[in-house]
Amino acid sequence: MVDVDEREEQTEQVPRKKKKGSFVKWLIIFFALILVASAGFAGLKYYRVLSSATDEESSAAEKATLTESLWSMGTIIVNLIDEEGRRYLKTEIQIEVTKKEAVAELDIVKPKVMDSILDLLSSKSYKEIVGYEAKQRLRDEIAERVTMHLRIGSVKKVYFTEFIIQ
Repeated sequence: MVDVDEREEQTEQVPRKKKKGSFVKWLIIFFALILVASAGFAGLKYYRVLSSATDEESSAAEKATLTESLWSMGTIIVNLIDEEGRRYLKTEIQIEVTKKEAVAELDIVKPKVMDSILDLLSSKSYKEIVGYEAKQRLRDEIAERVTMHLRIGSVKKVYFTEFIIQ
């Protein structure tokens, strides 16, 4: 029995050394964390590439639909009603219609539409078309006049792509 007690005392007296395995364990954990972070980053990049490709496809389809339903009136230059007769308006107008077939119809009746819009614009004075609200009223009036010439669909929105008063 004495031998067992002596062994226990000897093992208790010997200081415990740090194991070399603890350094290796921390090294493995560190590399595992780097691996997981890298995989997460790569997955995020892959997801962003896929989602941007999907967004580009949907925006391309949306643009194709939008351009099919847009009709350009071209550049219009008219003299404005002014006491001195020196002011004129240069504008470019795009018309968005509710149906694609209306674009073809507008091409056919373009002279009638242009005459109507020229009459409308040349009947305006500088004060009647300056400012945000005035432009909105002008858009509404243009939409009404263009819709009068359509049998298929109607005007959805009027865009001024150029609007210069001088």
